[in-house]
Amino acid sequence: MAVAALLICTRRRALLAFKAAIIALVAMILGACSKSPTPYIWNLPHNIPPPPVPADNPVTEESVILGEKLFFDKGLSANKAVSCSSCHEPEHAFSEPKTVSVGANGDALNRNALALVNVAYNASFTWAHSNLESIEKQLMIPLFNEHPVEMGVTGNEKRILKRFEGSEYRALFEAAYGDDTPNLNNIVKALASYVRSLVSFNSAFDNYAYSQDDDALTAQQLEGLNLFFSERTECFHCHGGLNFTQSSKHSFQPFAAQPFHNTGLYNEDGKGSYPESDMGLYSVTHNKQDMGKFRAPTLRNIALTAPYMHDGSIATLDEVIEFYARGGNLAESPNPYRSPFIKGFTISEDEKAALVAFLRSLTDEQFVKTHTTRKN
Repeated sequence: MAVAALLICTRRRALLAFKAAIIALVAMILGACSKSPTPYIWNLPHNIPPPPVPADNPVTEESVILGEKLFFDKGLSANKAVSCSSCHEPEHAFSEPKTVSVGANGDALNRNALALVNVAYNASFTWAHSNLESIEKQLMIPLFNEHPVEMGVTGNEKRILKRFEGSEYRALFEAAYGDDTPNLNNIVKALASYVRSLVSFNSAFDNYAYSQDDDALTAQQLEGLNLFFSERTECFHCHGGLNFTQSSKHSFQPFAAQPFHNTGLYNEDGKGSYPESDMGLYSVTHNKQDMGKFRAPTLRNIALTAPYMHDGSIATLDEVIEFYARGGNLAESPNPYRSPFIKGFTISEDEKAALVAFLRSLTDEQFVKTHTTRKN
């Protein structure tokens, strides 16, 4: 009996092993037949290095397509009032012409919306945060923030995910991630992929600097270029490199320079304080030396992203230049934490016009046109 029982048990194990092998073989065949995501092809000039991409979220054609659809879908906000594109409009280089953004519940946020231009090259994200080193982490703030509410996902996760269970979205999730069930992890990954794809290197300046087109810039713009890169104005110290910001990182530049600066915009108490509503990097580090420090944003497409500064308090490029020319606000009693590069300079009206003309040469009209057309 014991021998018979052993034989039966052995046969059962063999049968189970055989069935498992058949199931594994079928899975392998089905997997071989299913289409793998297509690696994304970066549309970059030959002399521009590709941006860094996290190993756990490779950019694919399918993830970018899904991310783009999600980016413009108001269903991603709790009350269907706003989408990502509500604060990042393609026609304004993915910024918006408001002093500060407004959340799904109508609450005014603290800051002006940064342009989503070449953010794949950013070494830091948001206006003032030293611990956000990836787009994926940054996205958690507008999605889940509660004070104030931005997209309002917190507490509404199941209701929001249910909106993406239709056949069209299921097919897009399946194509991008091999799983047709919408989930927040893949939503964040897809949004990050789309935002990474927003690269802009086709301005008149790029044609002049990188494509050897000597006629791409006017004489006035060339004068402005020389002023921009002069020690008199100091512009290039905070807005240098291929992305016109110190907060950049790419395959040729493995680390970033100091990306945060106090421009002397405020001095509330005469001792360097900024308004309690937004003290910049200090609110994250609680280091007094970080009072009023904000990230130097990219100047690419800057002519399209007014108003300026973290709180949208400066309306035009002319006013921005005048602000730096006088050494920040309250220059007679300068903020003690003000950057040493903000020391003021003399500039004539003609020179100011030339500097503005150069800044306008950083506009990539094809980038804006392409993405505005896709939106519509």
